Amino acid sequence: MKNTQDFYAGVLFMLVGSAFGWGALDYQVGSSGRMGPGYFPLLLGVLLALLGAAMMLRAALFQTDRINAIGPWAWKPMVAIIAANLLFGVALGGLPGLKLPALGLMAGIYLLTFVACLAGERFKFKEAALLATALAALSYLAFVLLLQLQLPVWPVFLVVN
Repeated sequence: MKNTQDFYAGVLFMLVGSAFGWGALDYQVGSSGRMGPGYFPLLLGVLLALLGAAMMLRAALFQTDRINAIGPWAWKPMVAIIAANLLFGVALGGLPGLKLPALGLMAGIYLLTFVACLAGERFKFKEAALLATALAALSYLAFVLLLQLQLPVWPVFLVVN
């Protein structure tokens, strides 16, 4: 193996691309002239799998000047990013089984941003707060005002009917 990092990255790309392509087959694919809901995810999955195959082939056949050994797992960033996404999902939809109401888009974005910022080497509260505010404003503009998606924007207990 000439380049182990690129090889395993290619394996990961192939697995993810294949999974998306396989999942897209559950939807109507259609044709390029009349695309169904599964067409675009299938196309992206196949392209990602092909990119992974090309990366694997290149890593196995061609020597590079640098040493690319796989280092230790970066547990802190991985846990922070996964936790941030899970918290965003819980904030947006709540947990009805545990009687936890939805906190809405704004609280979800703030939770997502602050927890994701913990993944970095340094955490600065002011920077995270500014980033969260900008993301919340842009998300409100894009999803609520422009796309008119029916999302819970504010916590359920703050909304007056």
